[in-house]
Amino acid sequence: MNIGQAELEVVQADLTALEVEAIVNPANNQMRMGGGVAGVIRQKGGEEIEQEAMEQAPVKVGEAVSTGAGRLKARYVIHAATMAMDFQTDEHKVRAAAASALKEADRIGATSLAFPALGCGVGRFPLVAAAKIMTQEVLKHLRRNKGTSLKKILFCLYEPKAYTVFEQTVTGYVRHILEDLGPEPYVTTDIIIEVGSGIVVIERSNPPFGWALPGGFLDPGESLEEAAAREAKEETNLDLEDLRQMHTYSDPDRDPRFHTISTVFIARGVGEPRCGDDAKGLRVVPREQILKETFAFDHGRIIQDYLDRLREGRPR
Repeated sequence: MNIGQAELEVVQADLTALEVEAIVNPANNQMRMGGGVAGVIRQKGGEEIEQEAMEQAPVKVGEAVSTGAGRLKARYVIHAATMAMDFQTDEHKVRAAAASALKEADRIGATSLAFPALGCGVGRFPLVAAAKIMTQEVLKHLRRNKGTSLKKILFCLYEPKAYTVFEQTVTGYVRHILEDLGPEPYVTTDIIIEVGSGIVVIERSNPPFGWALPGGFLDPGESLEEAAAREAKEETNLDLEDLRQMHTYSDPDRDPRFHTISTVFIARGVGEPRCGDDAKGLRVVPREQILKETFAFDHGRIIQDYLDRLREGRPR
């Protein structure tokens, strides 16, 4: 798969045997290379890799440092901290570690880089979620860093099952982004749906995880208002009354996946709330409790702006 001047490929292989300039070690923040992928890298490449890495420890979870690769065919090992010594990880740590590894590869001038499935070993992070997050970070890095040294990026999986999951997920996701969505920024809409004294929120089944306002991307030939009504029906089973615009949010980092520009609407929901097939759940949360939830994107800020309008008596 070609992304600009670089190639992204999913392979089934032994990471330590690849002929690439750099491989990524899903490290802990103390750089101790005990088990999992790290242990294999130390065993096959030599203890000097761990020693050099530990001289740079501790690092913050999500950061990356590089060392030599000892007896391996690669020139460098990039140690991306996906967890602390509690061996717990999550989507934010995996995303930060992937982004840091890519930046470190550019810093050392690597032209080829191989990743294992970050966080999916000791951290037990879901394979599909890791595949999507890592793909998002590769796409973002290559699109926003035109001077990148990277020409080839590999996602390397040793087990056949993991390879199949990554190959199918990454291939489909890249095709969707490049062919269906096209160049950034993307136009989206989100809807604050009022049901009684509460607000409808959905629980996302894909990263970024958490609760979110209903919404999504505009289809070709669709107005913002039409997209809001369609997304509301698809995701909540509700029709909308008294639909009106609140504000447009355009911070390039509001969505960790890519640059989206979202126009937020407020409306009353009509019907029986029911979540769509692509969500884990749906709730109608009372306004006074809504900010206790953990939200994806910048939806917490959007809801805070909405509540401020209510308190100040401004038109909704």
